Amino acid sequence: MADSTNDVVMPGDVLHNLKTSDTSGKIVIGPGLRRDSDNIIVTKPGVVRFKDPNIYWVDCYQKRYVPARGESVIGIVTMKAGDIFKLDVGASEQATLSFLSFEGATKKNRPNCKVGDIVYAKFAVANKDMERELVCIGSNGKSGGLGVIKGGGLLFHSSLYLCRKILSPDCVLLKTLGRSMPYEIAIGMNGRIWIKGRSAGEAIAIYNGITCAEHMDNEQIKVMCKKLLDALAGFASFGAD
Repeated sequence: MADSTNDVVMPGDVLHNLKTSDTSGKIVIGPGLRRDSDNIIVTKPGVVRFKDPNIYWVDCYQKRYVPARGESVIGIVTMKAGDIFKLDVGASEQATLSFLSFEGATKKNRPNCKVGDIVYAKFAVANKDMERELVCIGSNGKSGGLGVIKGGGLLFHSSLYLCRKILSPDCVLLKTLGRSMPYEIAIGMNGRIWIKGRSAGEAIAIYNGITCAEHMDNEQIKVMCKKLLDALAGFASFGAD
């Protein structure tokens, strides 16, 4: 049994005394939890996490991705069948993406999406009993950064835990790196990360910073980033000579 966040839990544990920061009292459960009548049961080993106003989930270390509605992922187009694209998202089954699920797409104005393209999309349907569907637009019809990723860059795989960690507002990694060098990044909850720097050297430095930060706290991350940036600056100076 667990009574609060940051408790270590195991499958079969029941969560108690969960609180919300709003007045609705409604609790939204995420990965690692399921409802059984009035109880919330743990389905994965890990640490209970909470996000305002009322979201609970279990943070666990895993590499196998299980799709969840509303999560953003990076997929690779594997085939086109009529008006539907099939994408590999690292799950047990591929997901579908309609050509109309892009900003401004019409039957005459189709997106330029080909087999092998990298797509940043969001799950609209992720029910295990239904075909999983992706979209590249929000509720307002705008892309909001979703869509086909163009212009090269580096795509690599990581643990799901690392993706959640660097997306957390408390993590200083991306801000610390961004103060010294501009870069583009797309982080999928399926353990895929795409980065693009001003040069191949900067992209590799960002990759190294992300992968090294997995088991570090914020203070260790700051020290690591400083060493990384100093080394990159020294390498650039050496190249200029």
